[in-house]
Amino acid sequence: MIRAIANLIWFIFGGLVLGLLWSLAGLFLCITVIGIPLGLQCFKAAKLSFFPFGKKVDLKFSEHPIANMIWVFVGGWILAIAYLGMGLLNCITVIGIPNGIQCFKMTKLAFAPFGAKIVKK
Repeated sequence: MIRAIANLIWFIFGGLVLGLLWSLAGLFLCITVIGIPLGLQCFKAAKLSFFPFGKKVDLKFSEHPIANMIWVFVGGWILAIAYLGMGLLNCITVIGIPNGIQCFKMTKLAFAPFGAKIVKK
């Protein structure tokens, strides 16, 4: 019950926008054949962005190191820094700590999504 309420609050106060932006980026990347693998990773991040509570990111950087390095150089590092900053800002207030933890979870996925698995806790 608490996860459902937390996911609803997250969705209303930013999860919807984040998920739609990740989905839009995925659609634009999937237009080209070369961008399809990157677009699929955007859809993975979109799925987590909508409702992150109760899920865990298992990062396996070593499964696709070259693809992850390309992702990092193309812009993954910028996304990771943005999520890290949002997480730190959320953690300034006591009430924002749960949302900050979700931002830190998204930081891992935004930095190296290839090989990462999203699993339920």
